Parts: sequence; structure tokens; C-alpha cells
Amino acid sequence: MYNTNSMQTPDDAEAPLSFIFPIGYSYYATSKSLSTHLYQKLVDRYWRRSGTLLYRPNPRNSCCPHYTLRLDSTEFKPTKDQRQTVNRFNNYVIGPDYTHAAARVHPRTRQEARKRHNEFDLIDRIHEPEAQFLKTPPEPAHKFTVTLEPDEFTEEKYLIFENYQRLVHKEGPDKISRHGFKRFLCNSPLKRETIYTSDGVQRQVGSFHQCYWLDGKLVAIGVLDLLPHAVSSVYFLYHESFHSHNPGKLSAMREIALAREGGYRWWYPGFYIHSCPKMKYKMDFKPQSVLDPETLTWDLMDKEALAVFDAKHYVSLSRERQRKDDGEGDEEEGDFMLGSSMPGIPSLEEMKQVDMDNLVLVSDAAPGYFLASDLVSWEQQDIELDRKDIKSTIAELVAAMGTDVMGEICVDFRRRTRVL
Repeated sequence: MYNTNSMQTPDDAEAPLSFIFPIGYSYYATSKSLSTHLYQKLVDRYWRRSGTLLYRPNPRNSCCPHYTLRLDSTEFKPTKDQRQTVNRFNNYVIGPDYTHAAARVHPRTRQEARKRHNEFDLIDRIHEPEAQFLKTPPEPAHKFTVTLEPDEFTEEKYLIFENYQRLVHKEGPDKISRHGFKRFLCNSPLKRETIYTSDGVQRQVGSFHQCYWLDGKLVAIGVLDLLPHAVSSVYFLYHESFHSHNPGKLSAMREIALAREGGYRWWYPGFYIHSCPKMKYKMDFKPQSVLDPETLTWDLMDKEALAVFDAKHYVSLSRERQRKDDGEGDEEEGDFMLGSSMPGIPSLEEMKQVDMDNLVLVSDAAPGYFLASDLVSWEQQDIELDRKDIKSTIAELVAAMGTDVMGEICVDFRRRTRVL
């Protein structure tokens, strides 16, 4: 049976694009169905998703280079400001009356009190204000719960999205729609399932909405991709009434706690643009590593690395270590990715040596699945810069995703039906 990771190349996508500001030259694909195992590989190769759209930017030729970050949750130590943010929110939810009464009714042991005073246990503090973890009576000042739900549309979720986009991102009513919310933040192609680790531990994977409820009302949503070895943050949105609690910091630490508690280990905060002031907050969570766009290896984002990012527009730390000056000026780029300077992909000549004959395809022109080598013109075609034939188109996709995943994907050339 053929693998069900269904991919479409840009020419088959609903809105084929070669350039989208501010990413610059990027490669795009769409997916109807995608395993978390494969997507884990893709995010470690500079890919991200927005709804069913998968994209890999070219940081070398972008006006605003995007970089992939990740944080080791087992090594994370919150700063004083981050600890205070959690404690202030916990005190707000619990309230002084509960704190004083609970000290009498449910007193901590001397050892527990000493530990809490001397240590900030991230997982314990994150869960501390949740209704299910509070001993009652007495009753807290507010009821706070967090649920992990399938990434499905509800009107209540949409109202949070509408409020956030309108007031935080200052978008006009004509830019905000239920269709847009569904398309980009609901019903992702990632399959939800339960996997088992080598030591028999269960772990949920797939796309989810982490919903924050305060006094019975939905106040914030974290859109998450839970992968075999990562909690990947897709988007976070909240109602204006929740703004005073520093929800961005709270959500980041809750996601890091989930990565640690759930055994995912790594937290991916999304793309990082060093020149964008609004993204500077991501560097407040340490220790973070950055994915080298050329070698696809990870480097610690320490002071020395940040100094390089401050000094250069495009950064490959491996190149810096080798002390090589690439000597490349601004090149004119065509639409063919293999003729571009996108880092971290095989060259045109290398792709000509890759055997793609057994790649699985599906098309409106033929029933069922078939192999690329079954195409009548396959053997007569070559991978060339003009990118006019199907072999060159497929070669782009394989190069961008990695030649080792060919056995895990099916390239879908069927026309898509637009669903409103």
C-alpha cells in the first residue's frame, strides 16, 4: 500500500506563487495528508506550514531572512521576569483569600514549603492555578482551565480570532473571515494519533488547539503541532481582556512545560527574523539553537552567534566558522529553485543523478496510484533549468524536502476543489 503523505507542487497548488513578501524567494507545496514523522523531518529542513500550505524560504536572498529556532525544554531556566509573570497570574487566579485559607486547611509540609521557596519548578507552577490541581474548599478567586483539543472550528474560537486580528494586528473587517480562520488555523493536514515511545510511553501527535478558559470563557488559543520530538508553535491568539496577564510569555512557558512534561523535549517557536523588533522576545527564552541554512545542523544562539546576526544580513554559522567569504553578490534569480542560490538543497547536477523512477504519483488522468517511471515521457525528459516538464517540477519538490523522503510521499497532480 502506498504511503498517504500527499504533496502538491507549486504549479498544482490553489494559488501558485514564487515570491511572497517579506519571505522573498520561497518554495511552496501543499499537502492534503501529512504524517507527523515526515513533518518533523521537514521542520528540521527549514520548512513550516500555514494551513495546508508548506513553504521553505530562501534566507540567502530574502530581504528579511527567516531562521528556524528550537529550545531544549529540559535545559530551560526561566528568568526572574518570566517567573514573576507566572507567579502574578497564579496569584490573580487563586486570590489572597484562597491562599490564606488553604494554608490552614491544606498546609504544606515543611519540606514542601522550603522547596517551593527555593525552587521554581516550571511544570508545577504552570499547573498551579488550574482548577483540577487546586484543593477545595476553599474556592479560588477565578476558575482557570486549559484543554488540549482537536484543531477544529467553533464559533467561540473564531470570536477570539476576530478580536485578536482586529485589535492586536489592526486588521480591517474585510481581512478577517471564518474561511481564513479555518484555512490557516484549523483542520491541518497533520494526522492526530497516539504513538508509543521505545519505553512504552504514550504521546499525542498531530495538530491541536490549546484552549485557555477563565471563569468559563475562552480567552486564548495556542495553535500547536505536536510532533514526535517537538512542540511546534504555529500561532497564539487571545482576547483583549486577557492582555494584562502577559499571555505571550505565559503561553511560551506553558508550551515549553508541555514539551518537557510530555517528553517531546524540543520547543519550536516558529521562524525568527533577527531584524524584526516584534520577534526579539523569542531570544528571551534560553537556551535556543538556530538551524544552519546551509548544513542543516544546529548551533547554540549564544552572545557570539547573536553578534554575527547583528553584523550580517544573512548568516550561516558554519560558513563563519570556516572563515570563508562566499564572495557572492546579489544574483538574479529565475523561478526554478534548482537554479537559485537557496542553501541546504542538492545542486542541479546532483539532482540529475537521483533516481526518482519509483516515486508515487496520482493524477486526474489515470485511475489509482502509479510510479513516475510509468509516465510515457519520463525517460525522454531531463531535469533542466527551463522547468517546463514534469520531471523538473518533481525534482524541485524532492530537492526541497530531501531525497531520503521519496519513499514516504505521494505527489498529487489532481486539481483541487476549493472549499469555502
